[in-house]
Amino acid sequence: MEALTTVLFERMGLLLLFAFMISRIPFFKELLEPDIKGSRMLRHSVVFAIFGVACVQAGVVVTGKNITEHLWVTSVPNEGIFIGPSLVAIVMAGLFGGPRVGCIAGFLVGGYVFYLGGQGQLANTIVLPLAGIITGFTARFFSKDRIIAPEKALFIGMFMPILHMCLLLAFTHQPEQTIPLINFIGIPLVLTDSIAIAVFTAMIHSVIREKEQEAAMEASRALKIADLALPFLKGEFDRHAAEALAKLLYRELNVAAVSITDQNKVLAHVGASSDHHLPGQPIQTELSRKAIATALLQVAYDREDIQCQKRHCPLTAAIIVPLKQSGQVKGLIKIYFKKAQQIRKVELALAEGLGKILSNQLDLLAMEKMKGLIQEAELRNLQAQINPHFLFNTLHSIDSLIRTNPEKARYLLVQLSTFMRFNFKLATMPLIPLKKEVQHVQAYLEIVKVRFSDQLHIAFHVPGNIDDVRIPPFTIQPLVENSLLHGLKDVEKGGEIIVKITDLKDRLKIEVRDNGCGLPWGLLHRLGRETLRVEKGNGTGIYNVNQRLTGLLGPEARLVFQNLKTGGCCIYFYVPKTVEEKGIINENQSVSR
Repeated sequence: MEALTTVLFERMGLLLLFAFMISRIPFFKELLEPDIKGSRMLRHSVVFAIFGVACVQAGVVVTGKNITEHLWVTSVPNEGIFIGPSLVAIVMAGLFGGPRVGCIAGFLVGGYVFYLGGQGQLANTIVLPLAGIITGFTARFFSKDRIIAPEKALFIGMFMPILHMCLLLAFTHQPEQTIPLINFIGIPLVLTDSIAIAVFTAMIHSVIREKEQEAAMEASRALKIADLALPFLKGEFDRHAAEALAKLLYRELNVAAVSITDQNKVLAHVGASSDHHLPGQPIQTELSRKAIATALLQVAYDREDIQCQKRHCPLTAAIIVPLKQSGQVKGLIKIYFKKAQQIRKVELALAEGLGKILSNQLDLLAMEKMKGLIQEAELRNLQAQINPHFLFNTLHSIDSLIRTNPEKARYLLVQLSTFMRFNFKLATMPLIPLKKEVQHVQAYLEIVKVRFSDQLHIAFHVPGNIDDVRIPPFTIQPLVENSLLHGLKDVEKGGEIIVKITDLKDRLKIEVRDNGCGLPWGLLHRLGRETLRVEKGNGTGIYNVNQRLTGLLGPEARLVFQNLKTGGCCIYFYVPKTVEEKGIINENQSVSR
């Protein structure tokens, strides 16, 4: 018994060494894909069947208590029985591929064992497909993992040799010879088979972990490349941006070459064959046109698919990745290789993932641009909301003053032109310097002073240190206009509007107050948060101001409305002294007369 155990362990060690070497090749790693259906199931069954035949040949012939070792066995004498680790391959087929794979592999190896003959021929044949079915269902019942844990596989592996012994007893015609044989081979088979199954399972676990780590590394790599590529995608997708992106991909992917195209021509090519793969050349390959038409990744595995005109071009394979924006192919990334064998599933997955991430970034950038255009449209819409009566009344005032006070008429005309020029200049910026907004409001107030000089007093208090403060345009003027049109609508004399900016160390407080009728209590906490249906106006201007303040500067910048005890209303908000925001108007873009 000790000798048989030693021999079986030796044979099993060589077999596991062979299996370990096989597990290092890419083909074996492809077998570990989780979805085993259709042709993949048949392929798995054949692979495990071949491994099962190898396990059969790793066994020995036992006659009585004599052990006969052979390099290759073609037949077994009637009085002998073939003892080997054939069950190991079938149990692994069941554990890994499920009961169907285990059953098919068991029938194939069982047919080979039946062909070899020997004592217990029928039992040796039946136990193999039966073991594949049982282990397949057992693995599904006891584990939800892709591969059952080695310690569980160890216990499952013990029962299959025991089942083998039971079948030998059930189908024997000479129990007086079979029982001593089972006593002799039982323990060695149970030990070697169960340990081999546990070791083989651990080996597969190791390969799967390597695949997962490799996939995680490639995902991290794709995210890193996408992050580095973001600056090149923000601007126009032209030749310069394409060349910078191609250089980045060539450096990070470590491939033969990288090309970037638009829908018609090559924009950039970096790497091998740069002497004849030139920017500006039209797209030539059918696969590239197919990728543009279908928006699907394409793979060129030979030189004919590349369709290069130069005979000795070193580029013989490529992955063609479409770059999509809003569902439409904007261009292609062509990743070239010198050998088709270099295109593994890892490279395909990386290329596909990179294409999806970059396409998603293009979509997000398009959404950001659209959002900016919408904001600009809202600001321009705000321009259009300037009260036409204000414009007509101002022009009427200018017309009246031309005859009585030409100098004042000229001054009013200058203020009106300054005010209107600000409307058009500032509408394209999300944030502007506060002093520009102050100039805009001052131009408006100068016009108001001329028109209401006898019934309105206006005060404007501005500190000197507001150069670095940023604010959304058209913020203060609508508040002043609101006080003029609504707060002071019934005041014929002694009206007052105060615009005051107070320095509070890390922020500024900007307030507009009047001594008018104040706000109805029912509207006090609704203004700025919603558009209102009232008799005159709907609060849209105030609502837009509040939305832009909170959207660009945060919720702390929201408008606050208060009725004053002395009469009138106060509207105030806070702005931080420093704001990082792109699109701020430059100092030298000041509005000139």
